[in-house]
Amino acid sequence: MSRPTKFRRVEFFPENNYFVPIGKSKCELEEIVLKVEELEAMRLKDIEGLNQEECAKKMKISRQTFQNIIDGARNKVAMALTEGKAINISGGHYTTNHCKFKCMDCGSIYNINYEQDKSSCPSCGSQSVICSKKAEFCKKWCHGQRDK
Repeated sequence: MSRPTKFRRVEFFPENNYFVPIGKSKCELEEIVLKVEELEAMRLKDIEGLNQEECAKKMKISRQTFQNIIDGARNKVAMALTEGKAINISGGHYTTNHCKFKCMDCGSIYNINYEQDKSSCPSCGSQSVICSKKAEFCKKWCHGQRDK
């Protein structure tokens, strides 16, 4: 039996999460799903210029896991660019400090671990949970408008 996947820390969420090559109709368009943590790995390494150890520390994962994530992300982006596929940024296995949820039954306020904690409280299991922030981020990422 394998170990459960550890949540990856993500600090950035893009304003646009779908990229389409020009000149292809929707019926002939294939898409590649780039997970949120894969985009974060590329951002930290390629844009922020951090080394692998610093990136892994920021995402709270091992260096080997970071390397696996960024290799997969770069492969997906390269395939999309060379084969004319759409890129859909969604899903993954991540957590963030940007959004906190509140349980209406036990009063617990917690950071979400993406899918798992959006629907039930990790303390008591209640499904009566709401986002405790009303930021633009939450409208796009926490309340299902971007979920696939």
